[in-house]
Order: sequence, then structure tokens, then C-alpha cells
Amino acid sequence: MKTNHSRSPNSQNRGESVSVTQVNVVKLGLDVHADSIRVVRQLDHATPQPAQKFSPAQFLEWAQKQVRLAPKVYSCYEAGPFGYGLHRQLADLGIENLVVRPQNWDELGKQVKTDKTDALALCQRLDRYVQGNRKALAVMRVPTPAEEAARWPSRQREQLLRERKRLEAQGRSLLLTQGLRVKGRWWQQKNWQMLAARLPVALAATLAITREIVQLVHEKVEMLTTELEAAAASGRAKGVGALTTEVIGREVGNWQRLTNRRQVASYTGLCPSVYASGHRLVNGSITKHGNPRLRAALIELAWRLVNWQPHYPPVAKWRVLLLDKKTPTGRKKRAIVAIGRHLAIDLWRLATGRCRAEQLQLVIAG
Repeated sequence: MKTNHSRSPNSQNRGESVSVTQVNVVKLGLDVHADSIRVVRQLDHATPQPAQKFSPAQFLEWAQKQVRLAPKVYSCYEAGPFGYGLHRQLADLGIENLVVRPQNWDELGKQVKTDKTDALALCQRLDRYVQGNRKALAVMRVPTPAEEAARWPSRQREQLLRERKRLEAQGRSLLLTQGLRVKGRWWQQKNWQMLAARLPVALAATLAITREIVQLVHEKVEMLTTELEAAAASGRAKGVGALTTEVIGREVGNWQRLTNRRQVASYTGLCPSVYASGHRLVNGSITKHGNPRLRAALIELAWRLVNWQPHYPPVAKWRVLLLDKKTPTGRKKRAIVAIGRHLAIDLWRLATGRCRAEQLQLVIAG
């Protein structure tokens, strides 16, 4: 009796290689951590293999072998704190990698969430995506290295601002424990001189250390602010500051990549959520999907335009309601979100040359 020694690709041991003629496509679902990567591999249309665990260095070495195993290798992992470094390393190896939006992969509600189940879910979704179902994964756009580097100064400034506020609050808290309540920037020279004269020597010495750190952080914030403002283009609309212009531009990266106003609004996360079933349709709070820093900058800018651009159509529509002290806070928030969403679309139109500021009834600063 003749024994059949042929084996399916998925029956191979992990250490074995498979003939190139046997495998056309390799798909890898990756669950990435700082010190390890869980991988589920699928060869062609076979059943996904059990999850494997690698260190980052071991994984790259193993991934290189997959490129020799099949003419086409796909992989995907969730966007997160690891950025796009792994994506670029995989691209250099010749692997077509996708960075996808994070989500809860426990779709059946089994209350089981592990690295293995996440990697398996990613691999299964990737299989559907490769076969043509482009809605199987929400693929993130990977910025170019230059676009990513351009974001660092503005984001660092934001982080330092938060740190300064934390240290200011730390100083106020210490003073409050001694029955002294202060407001504002207690660490500035004039305020500090008056405050230090009232403090016990030990307390003043302790607070002086916090003050020194606050001053250093403040200097770096001012330095980054100056650099960002100097890089902003001229010819801005009245009320649209240099810093805000530069932050919005760097967060978007490339306005040309957005092809229609729906994409622009979606990227801001300022679109209302929707619940529709049968004859019932309810619009809820904003989705908050997209770029949170861009969303914050647009809301801040929208409030500013209420004072500086009263004839700008979205502002003119809601200005009376916003300036009325009797208007409930909830209605004001909805109105300012509507202005911010419309403003993002108009900024896209300006940046892509679809129209001029005068056509949008925006007054250019003199």
C-alpha cells in the first residue's frame, strides 16, 4: 500500500518551511506589546494556525522567512502607543502591512479577551479584507516620516502645558494644606515675591523647588510656541491665530488626501452619532472618532470666530444664541460643534484651492 506523504500547508510544524509552490498568500494577525508580539498565521485559505509568541527581534527575523515562503505576505495590527515603527519595518521587508483602528474584537460577547483571541480576530478580518471586503477592517492612514516629525513640536508643547498645569496645582494644593488659598500663576516673579514673604521658611523652600521646575517648563512652552507661530503662513483670516493655524495644519498633515467634505467632517469626529431602527431616528452626541487634537483646536477656534468673524455664515447663524446668557449650555455646545465642523470643511476648501476666503465671507487680517 502506497503511503501519501503530501501534507497541507497548515499541517506543517512551526519550524518547518513550506514549498513556495504550495503557498500563494500568507496573512498575519499581530497583537503587539512592548516586549512581545502574538502572531496568528493563515496560509492561503486554510484554517488559521495557533498563536505564536515572539520577542520583537525574533518576530522580524521570523517575518523575513514568511516573505521567502510566499509571493505575497499581508499583516495587520492595531494603532496604539507603538506608532508606525513596526509598520515601516515590515514594509522594508516587503510585507504589505495595515494599521487598523482599535476595537473590541469579542463580537459574540463571550467575555474572553486575550492576546491570542485578538490576534486570531485580526487574522480572520485580514483574510476577508484581502479577498475584497474593504469594510472588514478600518484601516488607518500612516503619515509619512516628515508628517509625523512635524507633529512632534506641537504635541510636545501640549504635553508640557499639561505638566505645567499639574505642577501649578501641586503648589496650590501644598499651600492649601497650610490654610493659604492662591489663584492664578503663583510662581511668577511678582506674585512669588508677595507670597514668599508670608510663608514659613520651610514651606517657602519646598515650594521654591516646585517653582523652579514650573519656570523651566514654562520657558520650553514659550520657546515651542514661538517656533510654531514663526512657521505659520501669512494671509490668515482674522481671529485665526498663527499657533492654531500651525497646529491644525500639522495634525491634518496633507489636506489633499481628503477628497470630499464628508471625509473632512468624519476626520474631525464632530459628526453626530446616529441610532436608526424602523421609523425611529435619533441623533446622539458627536462620535469623537478621528483626531482629538484637531477637534480641540477647531472648537477653540470656533469660539474665537464668534467674536472676530460675526459675518461668517456658520457664526451668523448661531451667534445670537451663543451670546445669549439665557441659552442652556447644552444648546451652546451643539451650536459651537456645528460651527467647528463647518469650519473644518472651509479650511479644507481653502487649503486645497477650492475657493478663496472672500467667497466664504471670511475677513483676512490686516
